[in-house]
Amino acid sequence: MAQCVQSVQELIPDSFVPCVAALCSDEAERLTRLNHLSFAELLKPFSRLTSEVHMRDPNNQLHIIKNLKIAVSNIITQPPQPGAIRKLLNDVVSGSQPAEGLVANVITAGDYDLNISATTPWFESYRETFLQSMPASDHEFLNHYLACMLVASSSEAEPVEQFSKLSHEQHRIQHNSDYSYPKWFIPNTLKYYVLLHDVSAGDEQRAESIYEEMKQKYGTQGCYLLKINSRASNRASDEQIPDPWSQYLQKNSIQNQDSYEDGPCTITSNKNSDSNLLSLDGLDNEVKVDGLPNNFRAHPLQLDQPSDPSNSIDGTDHVKPASSLHETKKGNTGIIHGACLTLTDHDRIRQFIQEFTFRGLLPHIEKTIRQLNDQLMSRKGLSRSLFSATKKWFSGSKVPEKSINELKNTSGLLYPPEAPELQIRKMADLCFLVQHYDLAYSCYHTAKKDFLNDQAMLYAAGALEMAAVSAFLQPGAPRPYPAHYMDTAIQTYRDICKNMVLAERCVLLSAEILKSQSKYSEAAALLIRLTSEDSDLRSALLLEQAAHCFINMKSPMVRKYAFHMILAGHRFSKAGQNVSQLSPDGPLPQLPLPYINSSATRVFFGHDRRPADGEKQAATHVSLDQEYDSESSQQWRELEEQVVAVVNKGIIPSNFHPTQYCLNSYSDNSRFPLAVVEEPITVEVAFRNPLKVPLLLTDLSLLWKFQPKAFSGKDNEEVKELVTSQSAMIGTEVISEFLINCEESKVARLKLFPHHIGELHILGVVYNLGTIQGSMTVDGIGALPGCHTGKYSLSMSVRGRQDLEIQGPRLNNTKEEKTSVKYGPDRRLDPIITEEMPLLEVFFIHFPTGLLCGEIRKAYVEFVNVSKCPLAGLKVVSKRPEFFTFGGNTAVLTPLSPSASENCSAYKTVVTDSTSMCTALVSSASSVDFGIGIESQPEVIPVPLPDSVLKPGASVQLPMWLRGPDEEGVHEINFLFYYESVKKQPKIRHRILRHTAVICTSRSLNVRATVCRSNSLEDEEGRGGNMLVFVDVENTNTSEAGVKEFHIVQISSSSKHWKLQKSVNLSENKDAKLASREKGKFCFKALRCKEKEAATQTSEKYTFADIIFGNEQIISSASPCADFFYRSLSSELKKTQAQLSVYAEKQSTEDAVRLIQKCNEVDLNIIVLWKAYVVEDNKQLILEGQHHVILRTVGKEAFSYPQKQDPPEMELLKFFRSENTTVSSRPSVEQLSNLIKTSLHYPESFNHPFHQKSLCLVPVTLLLSNCSKADVDVIVDLRHKTTSPEALEIHGSFTWLGQTQYKLQLKSQEIHSLQLKACFVHTGVYNLGTPRVFAKLSDQVTVFETSQQNSMPALIIINNV
Repeated sequence: MAQCVQSVQELIPDSFVPCVAALCSDEAERLTRLNHLSFAELLKPFSRLTSEVHMRDPNNQLHIIKNLKIAVSNIITQPPQPGAIRKLLNDVVSGSQPAEGLVANVITAGDYDLNISATTPWFESYRETFLQSMPASDHEFLNHYLACMLVASSSEAEPVEQFSKLSHEQHRIQHNSDYSYPKWFIPNTLKYYVLLHDVSAGDEQRAESIYEEMKQKYGTQGCYLLKINSRASNRASDEQIPDPWSQYLQKNSIQNQDSYEDGPCTITSNKNSDSNLLSLDGLDNEVKVDGLPNNFRAHPLQLDQPSDPSNSIDGTDHVKPASSLHETKKGNTGIIHGACLTLTDHDRIRQFIQEFTFRGLLPHIEKTIRQLNDQLMSRKGLSRSLFSATKKWFSGSKVPEKSINELKNTSGLLYPPEAPELQIRKMADLCFLVQHYDLAYSCYHTAKKDFLNDQAMLYAAGALEMAAVSAFLQPGAPRPYPAHYMDTAIQTYRDICKNMVLAERCVLLSAEILKSQSKYSEAAALLIRLTSEDSDLRSALLLEQAAHCFINMKSPMVRKYAFHMILAGHRFSKAGQNVSQLSPDGPLPQLPLPYINSSATRVFFGHDRRPADGEKQAATHVSLDQEYDSESSQQWRELEEQVVAVVNKGIIPSNFHPTQYCLNSYSDNSRFPLAVVEEPITVEVAFRNPLKVPLLLTDLSLLWKFQPKAFSGKDNEEVKELVTSQSAMIGTEVISEFLINCEESKVARLKLFPHHIGELHILGVVYNLGTIQGSMTVDGIGALPGCHTGKYSLSMSVRGRQDLEIQGPRLNNTKEEKTSVKYGPDRRLDPIITEEMPLLEVFFIHFPTGLLCGEIRKAYVEFVNVSKCPLAGLKVVSKRPEFFTFGGNTAVLTPLSPSASENCSAYKTVVTDSTSMCTALVSSASSVDFGIGIESQPEVIPVPLPDSVLKPGASVQLPMWLRGPDEEGVHEINFLFYYESVKKQPKIRHRILRHTAVICTSRSLNVRATVCRSNSLEDEEGRGGNMLVFVDVENTNTSEAGVKEFHIVQISSSSKHWKLQKSVNLSENKDAKLASREKGKFCFKALRCKEKEAATQTSEKYTFADIIFGNEQIISSASPCADFFYRSLSSELKKTQAQLSVYAEKQSTEDAVRLIQKCNEVDLNIIVLWKAYVVEDNKQLILEGQHHVILRTVGKEAFSYPQKQDPPEMELLKFFRSENTTVSSRPSVEQLSNLIKTSLHYPESFNHPFHQKSLCLVPVTLLLSNCSKADVDVIVDLRHKTTSPEALEIHGSFTWLGQTQYKLQLKSQEIHSLQLKACFVHTGVYNLGTPRVFAKLSDQVTVFETSQQNSMPALIIINNV
């Protein structure tokens, strides 16, 4: 049980005290009313004796009584109503508040440090009121009146005569059969005559003379002159006198509902209420009968209209709220009690109580005990048979014997008041009241036997109860506490007598005794036994005390404590009690339920993501709904590092730490996280309910501590005092209801709103722990039928807290840390609140979720600054820059409102005439304009904000073109938006916003292309050689996306040195249409750009040439076509550089090899632009897109889509070292064969009259073109290599005339012509392509000499004319 102010040795004597009645004349009552007090109330603060009292027991032994207290009350002739008592108890609990300054107990149990309130003052108030308000009964005499004070005033005309009237009235009430209440201890009640004298207004001499007369008549031991009111009432406010009455009147304000302002007054609440109370000391409605007051008709616990016919106090607890209590308190505020009394008067009243007790009450009790003892001693001397006869004589009309079955349903027989068995009980009660516990125990023990013999079960239970208490209170070496006596008494009261009030008294006393002996388990079992459905308030209080028993055990039972607290809360709620009033204002108790997994706590800094609004979708950013992924986390970190490095000119600052918006057990929590003022902090707490009953947490919120700071400079900060839970600094979100079902794990997300900069420490959670109304029986035994679903009504709950204590990671770096168990800090719950920062929100408008591979789509991005600070330096970084673009730097900004229709092209187009179909339209653009330049980071893209600043509250929409990735499937593309504050902040340099776009791509076109040298060396433009470009386009779409066909609308080239000139195989059908699985072939002639067009090595200028197959030209050098080309090119270059870096050492070979290799290279890029016709919802849409093919090597096929790499073949493992480790640096045969390009010029047919001249001579020109940029030595050998008959048969035989070998040197890219003559002897078809050409670089010692390419057969027809 909880700690109590009184020990059990103090509680029991204070609960059972001698009762004294008071009967006052009207005039006497008027004198006390001047002090706003009745006579009984006037005495209340002085009713405890300040010194020890002595009396003689029947054996003439001196007995000492300590701290004796008497209870004086007005005579009431009506017993209290059970309904009114219930209401009184209910209101006493409601009005109780915990004592101030009490320190909570900290109990460590397992992992829990429970901060539990040590006291329950509402229970103590309940217990005190319950014991005081018990109605008197016939089977015991503890609260029967032993004496009666008859009070008259000295100002009355005939005071002595008034005393006679009062005496007759008392006699009439006690002995007249019309009055069954109140109860009197013995027929011969002590009468004590008190003369009240008003010092300020009365005649003192007259009072003294009346008192002398009284002493003559009643004896000096039986009367007293009490002088009061030494001050006149009009001087009441002159001097402050202590008010000892307030504590009694407030504690029992319902029992004392008189506001004595202008005489008697009735306090009532709502007239329609069933719980309206009369003035509770019975001083109202006075009717004079023969000059005597009839002020004892109604009991103070009497309702105006009896609403409850039950004879038991413990009926239902649903009493209406104590409005009368509140009204009484309001009425009594400002009332001064004892205003006419001086401190001398206080001493006089105290002296009066001493005199009455010493001279009147105790001698009367001593005499009564002797008389009763004499009767009992004489009884012991008689034989049992004679005594039985005496019993029958005395008992007269005793109830006949009953069977045991009947006794189970009744309380057994009833004794008349003069029955001998009751005399021993009277003596026992008297001894108990004067603390003579030895004698009381022996009497109770004897009475118990008699009662059990007679099967008088109610009487037997009473004797057992008091015998047990007496045994416990015996001084000296006490006998063991007979707990089984109490158990029998409780069972008898409850099961046989059906009297729950008496059973409850037993439980309250026995539980306190067991607690004092540290028998907490037995006390808890006893308390739980008496919980039942008939009284929710009683059950609630007993369950709460049982819970305290469990937690106070030697090994605290935390779960049982929590469970019984929940059950108690449920019953408190059913009883209509407000739990918050029953919670102490001091430290909150540590609650053990539900379990909290502290390490799983997650903290999120920032606002929740906005939901999608139509076509407007907010950036995904970071949220608590996203699962932690280490790979993804690393990717975001790399992106942030990349953009920070670009901003800081290639260097990542040493104090850089990646931004963490969500902290969890995987994140780095070693530093204090930074939060921004006015931005919410969300803490996710993981709860688990281990019980098989649902738990309902109400008013759930975070508990925190905050240290505000004022930043006036970088190093100058002023620290203010610590603030705990002040909403002006930190706003706290409260979750009103949070249900955790049986054995369920559930997370709660709780928010804080920082309004000031400083240091915040999140300590834990605070909540009311309860369960669901009506989901269980709460007698400590009943079962719980199952988990509640749907909306729930809260039962009573317990307010408390749980701390969030997170253990950091184990340290394992130094030797000391490895050899010991040390943990680092985890500071995720200790954020530093910094000054305001800009806050960006990004929305994507018309953003697609599905695209064809290579498809171009125009969307819009809206940037909104939702903070009060301007925002600058906005950039976006992505690992997939080829997926999107905001347009080139020089491109004219497109309209900001997204009003494009479905068929409106995303490209910049120009209508063309039909004459330009065959030849290319040339334009140029610099890659620098599109963010791709030398030493640039193509992944980091500046966002082209107007004025480059976004002001507070401003928003801007920018177009964003997207291109479907070339691989089909689902793609997750990460965007990281980086921005800074215009005003530099010391703690946060920049902020980021994340977005992950998920795009599903489906197959569209596959493009493959090759480039080879053309043998034709035409006009001037052909200087340096021509190329032929072959492009194959295949429709690989399977019509899943509803694509009907693809139209190739344009093929463009982009290169620094080459350009497409014209289409070679342009068919008559201009539209190149490809249905599903169809393939189209294109051939183009490519020329080297003129010097003025060609880019220098340092320049990033590209020449674009467009060959159009429709009537609209797409400007390939403008956005978005050029953007995606450059991004694709940059991405491809990165891949090749990564591959080449492996061979970095090999590249440092001789320049000769590099020069030869360069002859084989070409930097021609092909862009295929297409349209796709799609039918969707009976509507035709036109999609558009582009594919890129990057041609690097002459004769090598290139593709628009990534090629799957075949896994390398498995090789045998070699265990010996190769002797020749040097790698040959010779260029390949293929590379060498492209050093010199040859071309033969001759007539296709030649007519010769062989009959005139037998030899036919034909002039042939051999053109030699140096493809490299170095000088080349060339040898031309005209001798036939092959003489095989097959070759002769196929091509015939002819002879070159003149030199058979030529040695030449060709300068860089020089073209040289040799004039040759071929000699034929007869007609036929001949192949002139027999000259063999050998080449080597002029300045190289090493000769890489190999035959140059064998050109295609050069056929000539020789005719005879």
